[in-house]
Parts: sequence; C-alpha cells; structure tokens
Amino acid sequence: MKRLFKLLLATIMVLSMAACSSNEPNTGNNTPDEPEDLYVIDTTSFDDLVAKAQEEGGPIRIYSTHSSVEKGAALFTAKYGIEVEFTQIGDAEMIEKVANEVRAGVEGGVDLIFVQDGARLKNELLDTGYVVNYVNERIAAMLPEEDLFPLVFQYCSKVFIYNSENQDGSRWENIWAVTDPANYGLFQMKDTGSEGVNANFFTMLLKEENIQKLEEAYKDYYGTDLVLTEENAAYEWIKLAYQNGLILGTSDTKICEAVGAAGQNQDFIGLFTLNKYAKKDEKGLILEIADDMNPIAGFFYPIYGLISAKAEHPYGAQALLEYLYTPEGWAPWTSRVGDYSANTENAPAKGDKTIAEWSKVLVREDAAFVAEHRAEMEDFIQSIAQ
Repeated sequence: MKRLFKLLLATIMVLSMAACSSNEPNTGNNTPDEPEDLYVIDTTSFDDLVAKAQEEGGPIRIYSTHSSVEKGAALFTAKYGIEVEFTQIGDAEMIEKVANEVRAGVEGGVDLIFVQDGARLKNELLDTGYVVNYVNERIAAMLPEEDLFPLVFQYCSKVFIYNSENQDGSRWENIWAVTDPANYGLFQMKDTGSEGVNANFFTMLLKEENIQKLEEAYKDYYGTDLVLTEENAAYEWIKLAYQNGLILGTSDTKICEAVGAAGQNQDFIGLFTLNKYAKKDEKGLILEIADDMNPIAGFFYPIYGLISAKAEHPYGAQALLEYLYTPEGWAPWTSRVGDYSANTENAPAKGDKTIAEWSKVLVREDAAFVAEHRAEMEDFIQSIAQ
C-alpha cells in the first residue's frame, strides 16, 4: 500500500479515457521528466470496467505482434460476451498505423495494442501521446514498479542455441567465440533491420555494465586485453561478429531450422527466440541452449500493452488488458516456453526458467535507453554492413 500511495502522489495525468477525447494528441512538449508522472493508477473496480465495457459494446479492436493474444481475448469474449476483433501485425506497420489513426481521428481504429519495439514505441507513440499507459490498482499490485511505464504485458527471450550433433557446447562458452576466425560463418541471427528488438539488443550492449562484461569476457577467451579499433567493446564485438561471416536471416523459425538440421558437418549457433527451440523434437532438430555463455547468453524483451488515445471502446480495452494478466487470461501462454507474464504469479512453462533466473544471463531491454541510443547503433551497423 505504501508503494501504491507513492505512485498515486507522483502522477499528474488523469487516465480516464475522457481525458483523451481532445481531437489533438499530445505533441510531447509537456512530457514530464519522470516516467511515473505519465500515468495515474485507476481505482475503478474490475466489475465496473466490465459493466461499462458491455454498455460500450464491441468489438474491442486489438493489434498485436503475437498470435497468443487472440486466444486470451477469445476466453474474455466467452466469459463476458464482449466481441473482440484481432489483427496480427508487425511492429513497424503497427506503429505507423496507430499514429495515422490517432492523427486522423479514424472511426473504427484500434483500441488496444501489444507491441514489442520499445525504442519506436517510446519515441513515436508514447512521447507523442498517441497511446495511453493505462494502469489500475490491481495491475500495479501484480507487477514490479519498473514494469509499469511503459506497461509491460509479457517478456520474450532470445538465446544462443547451437547444433549439438557433433559437439558438447564447450565451443560456445564465451560470447567472443562467434568472432573467432576458427568459427567463421557459424553464427546466425535475424537481421536487425527485420526486427527492432534485435537492434535493441545491440543497443543495450552499449550500457556501461555490458561494455565492462564484454571486456572481461574477451580477456577470459583470448587471454589478453581487448585492443579497441572502435569506441568500445560493444561496437568491437558487433563489428567482429559481422566480419566473421555472420549469417543474417529474416525469420527466427528458418534460422532455428538451419542451425538445428541433422546431418550437418558444421557446428552452427544461432540467436533466436526460445519458443522455436521448444519445437525441436517435433521438427527433428538437434539443438541445445548455450545458457552458460560468458558473460551474456542472449536477451529478453518486453511486449507492452497500451491503449489508443482515440479508443472507441476504452473500458473494454481496460478490462481485457487486466484480464490477460490473470491466470485465467494467461492460460494460452502456459505451455509456451520462452514467454513470461509480467505478473510473476503466472509461472513459466514446464521445463523453462523464470524470468528472474534468465535475467542473470540475459540482457534486459530498457525502453528509455534504446530510444535514446538506437539511432547511433543503426548508423554503426549500416557502416559495417556495407
């Protein structure tokens, strides 16, 4: 309660959707300096949200990067009788579409979005006021404070995973192994231009703590101090990985299948979503996780749940968003390895680690940091990829 009271005092923006009824979105000129100043905690009961949502009618319109949201929304419809219209759409197209809808005041636009590119979300939707960071007292009680702005709905992980047919994994015990000429052409990952979270991972390596880890890991691997040809160890690792025959793909599924195919004489390693690894047996792939890679075994990133500033079904969006945090609403994800509810009361899939355990070896995306630094990382990648 003390934490909740603190957050209530810190907020200045009333999040009733009536406050978003102005025809002009926030230009960002009055954006407060502190994240907690951008939301208040709504105290409306869930039953009242549902009753108001039923008065609004439907359909509640959703844009999401992930299909599981549709299954959770179907459970909501079955229980409360409020129709949902679901559209699966990539981050880049979604962000542009939402911005255009809000600017134009489009009728029948989206109500609730689930988006994963934290850098573009902050710069293009939150800072412009095109979406609302809705938090109520029950969501605030479920989530750690750092997940409230931007509001994290779930986490996904991408980890280093290797073909284990001819090796025990000792080849990949250090992240600098992918830059070793002895391992030329063995590393695969999704092109940063195809998915923003991969660019965000590279950007997060620029954090001082990660730069230091990379420097120490280099010495562990090569036995000598890193001699920089770039500004820091993060840029150095990325450049050397590209120069060492990095194979860039456009699909984590295809990368997973290429790395894990049986009968190869190459000891490939990839960086891709853990939920692809979970399907290895049904696809006949030979894969193991390099989860003890020094000092970083991959990254995890949020999928954010936010409400359009021009939502036509605001109460429906609020009620559905809260419902998906509950064990009942989260049910479609319970068997999905690599997906983690921001509500830690929802356990990870059987055989998976908790997000707290993964955080010890994975880099966590920080929306504010990537929003500030991604442009410079993109410039750097373009310069070395030419």
